[in-house]
Amino acid sequence: MRKIALLLAASAAAGAQRFYPDDPLEFELRPRQLKDVKNRKLSDYFDLLNNQFRRAGEKQPKKPPPIRAKGVNTLGEPLQGSWWVKRHYYRKMTIAELKRAPGPESLPSTGAKWTVVSAKNEGITPGFVIVDESKRRFFIKFDPLTNLEMATTADAVSSRFFHALGFHVPDNNIVYFGVDDLVLGEDVTLAGKDGKPRKMTRRDLFEILLKVPQLPDGRYRATASLTLPGKVVGPPRYSGMRTDDPNDIVPHEHRRDQRALHVIDSWLDHDDSRALNNLDTVVTEGGRTFIRHYLLDFGSTLGSGTQRANSPRSGAYYFAWGDSARQLFTLGLAPPYWAFAKYPHFPSVGKFEWKTFDPERWLPEYPNPAFLNRLPDDEFWGAKLVTAFTNEEIRAIVSMGQLSDKKAEDWLVECLEKRRDKVGRAYFSKLLPLDKFAIANGEIEWEDLGASLNYLPAADVSLEWSSFDNASGVKTPIAGSASKRIPAIQSGYSCLTIQDRRKPSHTIDVFVRHGGGGRIAGVERFW
Repeated sequence: MRKIALLLAASAAAGAQRFYPDDPLEFELRPRQLKDVKNRKLSDYFDLLNNQFRRAGEKQPKKPPPIRAKGVNTLGEPLQGSWWVKRHYYRKMTIAELKRAPGPESLPSTGAKWTVVSAKNEGITPGFVIVDESKRRFFIKFDPLTNLEMATTADAVSSRFFHALGFHVPDNNIVYFGVDDLVLGEDVTLAGKDGKPRKMTRRDLFEILLKVPQLPDGRYRATASLTLPGKVVGPPRYSGMRTDDPNDIVPHEHRRDQRALHVIDSWLDHDDSRALNNLDTVVTEGGRTFIRHYLLDFGSTLGSGTQRANSPRSGAYYFAWGDSARQLFTLGLAPPYWAFAKYPHFPSVGKFEWKTFDPERWLPEYPNPAFLNRLPDDEFWGAKLVTAFTNEEIRAIVSMGQLSDKKAEDWLVECLEKRRDKVGRAYFSKLLPLDKFAIANGEIEWEDLGASLNYLPAADVSLEWSSFDNASGVKTPIAGSASKRIPAIQSGYSCLTIQDRRKPSHTIDVFVRHGGGGRIAGVERFW
């Protein structure tokens, strides 16, 4: 029970202490041994219908209190580990780090030919798997014929953003090669016209390449995605838990790192953020075997729809009862907000814009249980990660898309900057946007994110200190204590309540553990 209580950061039972000596935790607890984890399958159609018409997972109750995010420490931060780790917001990454893919050397080697070991010739944008001279496997994915550079740019750029945001992603890089750089491996098969596998020939390879864009110099541009480490065991869903993973004890719809993806995905227009675009693998590191959860397949971001430019209705559900009824009863005279979007003609970007973008109205292609359960503190957490990217850093990451049209690159950068600012203004205004609490020279310090990023006026707050009984949870005001100065208490806990004078419901409780100079033990936000 102690482990579960710590990991979930749940409210302590009556009479139990709220904080423990090791709070706040930074990392997930040492994983328990896995047994018989199998590669589970998930139907794309089942996932769509299950979420569109049934709403999977536990819902937020209609009456308060809401179900706050779990899988967080006493500061409200997700625990680092198999789902997410601290990166750019917490430790500024250098431009070189932001531009580099997650792996230090994740490009296929060019000293020898690549060996094609499997392929698919169906679909609009076929692809294949190659092995380089270092015996590393890469998935090779292409742009559609109509939009050279679009899907490959989206994959390379978005994977770097998600990596910097702290999520586990594959190493996606843009590569260029000629047909003579490829050789067929032994016994490579391909689906024939009858659907049965047959031996692949060199002619088949040429026919695959006829379906993808060819550069004027005869080469091909593609995304090379390094195979993920470990044993593949299927996608993690956005609701429930894996029954074969003893370490998966937080319903996914209540994980902060999953709820807040709504904010991040809206920024990058990752409307194809469905369960099948994620993946679980069993990995062994440091003598520990556990499941790591990856986000992948970013070809449908930043205006790209992978096989074509994204739909103009991107940011809306495939189907919604309310929208359908509105169109029916108004005879189509009340167009949805997304219908007013205007897109410049940049085939290498697709349909991406910022003027009509509204992060609070943006939706994925169909309902997502984690997104639907998000609360203002989940949104704030996602927004502070998004707004941590400066204009220079955004441009540096976008440059890794290697767009040949400078105007298209400028447009993509402009959209990301403007959408980032809209994210900040929308979600920092829903609560008191103070963060990065610390103790220095006997006082509490923090950063006003709304003011420091010029999204909101500086917060006008009142301060009140209370002693805090860790066993009962009772706060007792300390008379005459209304500054950042920490009360002179030798041991135990105190609580600084910071209240927004303009919106009194917006408050933050900052808990201090006394002794040894003091330490921030917990942060709780109210709105």
